[in-house]
Amino acid sequence: MTDLPLTGRARPDRRPHTLAEWRALGGYEAVERARSMAPAEIIDMVEAAHLNGRGGAGFPAGRKWRFMPERGTSPGEGPSYLIVNGDEMEPGAFKDRFLLEALPHQVIEGAIITARGTHADEAIVLIRDEYRPGIAAVERAIHEARDAGLLGDLTIRVHPSAGRYIVGEETALITALEGHRAVPRKRPPFPAQSGLWGRPTTVNNVETISLVPHILSLGPQRFRALSRTEEGGTKLYGVSGRVKRPGLFEAPMGTTARELIERAGGVSGDGQLRAFQPGGGASGFFGPDRLDLPLDFGHVAKAGSMFGTGMLIVLDGTACPVGFLARHMRFYARESCGWCTPCREGLPLVAKILDRFAAGQGRRADLELLQMTAAEAAPRGRSFCDLMGGAMAPLASGLSMFAAEFEARLAEGERA
Repeated sequence: MTDLPLTGRARPDRRPHTLAEWRALGGYEAVERARSMAPAEIIDMVEAAHLNGRGGAGFPAGRKWRFMPERGTSPGEGPSYLIVNGDEMEPGAFKDRFLLEALPHQVIEGAIITARGTHADEAIVLIRDEYRPGIAAVERAIHEARDAGLLGDLTIRVHPSAGRYIVGEETALITALEGHRAVPRKRPPFPAQSGLWGRPTTVNNVETISLVPHILSLGPQRFRALSRTEEGGTKLYGVSGRVKRPGLFEAPMGTTARELIERAGGVSGDGQLRAFQPGGGASGFFGPDRLDLPLDFGHVAKAGSMFGTGMLIVLDGTACPVGFLARHMRFYARESCGWCTPCREGLPLVAKILDRFAAGQGRRADLELLQMTAAEAAPRGRSFCDLMGGAMAPLASGLSMFAAEFEARLAEGERA
């Protein structure tokens, strides 16, 4: 169980534990330890554990927490907030659903400790509305923990999300929680300075929060040692697409795609790996030559893609990469908030062009426009938030890796 801190206590049938069952497995012992520690000591442990956020950006969790002001030192009146983000919308991602449904007490335990470390008075667990079993499990866990006096003076509640991909951007999430249209905010000020209702706010992913109790239980050095790289702990990887047994696999941070695909039963279809996305739908493609690359934020970024959620999407030799990209782009075009021109105008246009290519109706001018758009829009910072860059990353790498397929579809269009 120590080697699998996130999933080692999960039931095979995924039924959530009762409070009594969870405590019999050592649950909430880390909370008792946290109560004897100053907030700065908790942050010290998280920083020493080298825990990076698991929501996609990979920002060091402890460093993020240090931005939060101590109680009574922020201007104005009102609570400070912790938001646990379980609004999982990334194509290919399903790890947070498992943690919410099968291990809700682990999420609440992590939220209690994180709230203490960040001086938060109130915690909100934001859960994708379609995850109804997860919502019910977390609400039940909160009720049990509150009745047992485990929450202390922390207020914690569940907020079902309206279900928009843009809410993965933390300032858009905050705007949505305030009852407004989900659009990103200009930074600075950052959420730790002015977040929900203008109050100091920390936003962390469900998986990040779930790992926090294990840092206190194991100690930062043992937690770091679970990883194969400098980024501490284990990772809940996912493998989907053209594999025989899609699923979730907890493994040391830095595990390779080769190992994960083998655990998923190997490549299905023709059995030949064509390409894979290492970090969900917003990550650039890797070919078979990257099968032995350690999968963490640093190694994947250095190799030219994004680790993101750590959810691998596999394409075999029979998959149609052009159609795959077209489906992806329709998703991003639909999920854009429409705030800035590159997303509002660019994504629907790119989706329409890719649909033409997938139907064998592409034109040379279309291909040139795709190449120009990918080159101009893929770099981060070309739009108000990172949604455009994330949408363009698979397109930019796909135009290069699957050039022959695009040329073949182009030839079909020219013959038509």
